[in-house]
Amino acid sequence: MNFLSHFYFDRDTTNCYHVLGTVLPDLLKNADKNIILHPEKLHHTDNKVNSIIAGWNKHLDVDRYFHSSAFFTTRSHELKKLLAPALINSPVKPFFLGHIALELIIDNLLLTTGKISVTEFYDHLEGCQDDKIKSFLTFAGLEDTAVFFKFYEGFKKSQYLHTYAETHQIAYALKRICMRVWKNPFTPEQEVIMDEILSSYREEMLNDFMQIFQEIENKLNAN
Repeated sequence: MNFLSHFYFDRDTTNCYHVLGTVLPDLLKNADKNIILHPEKLHHTDNKVNSIIAGWNKHLDVDRYFHSSAFFTTRSHELKKLLAPALINSPVKPFFLGHIALELIIDNLLLTTGKISVTEFYDHLEGCQDDKIKSFLTFAGLEDTAVFFKFYEGFKKSQYLHTYAETHQIAYALKRICMRVWKNPFTPEQEVIMDEILSSYREEMLNDFMQIFQEIENKLNAN
């Protein structure tokens, strides 16, 4: 799941460090794909650091439940088939695009149906002190934290997740993600076709997309 979908499960918490933890695995991956941390079983003397660890563990649980669900398997496969004709001569694999597109559509639906607030999400991140975040990162084994903090400050400043509320930005967001791997993943013509496909599929998902959140919530509560 993407940033805002992870935030949905803790949208009512007052603990900003827990919220940060729920998205930190993806933030680190975006900052540098070579950063690999495993703080799952660590325990710190600082409760704020432990809140980040708890959020991190919840992130792993949510992703595991999401990717093993029939909802994910069915929906990502449908998107893969729909997008495949638009990807002729593109280096991007349809399966990869179907996976990412599904997560972006879900984030868009959370925003456009008023299930979460992006402003509240960013407020949580702003509430976290950098020294506590650095304590977590070094405790988890990251010696050089500069790369992460450079990305993190830009992430907070740009607040680009607000654009996810605009349905026609989904294709652009997909392009941004793919450009981390490929310099020119799509032609302008492909982007137009993708936008039409994604907008149409979003409408199809509108009435039942919340079922996956209820399914995951039930599994989280059962543990």
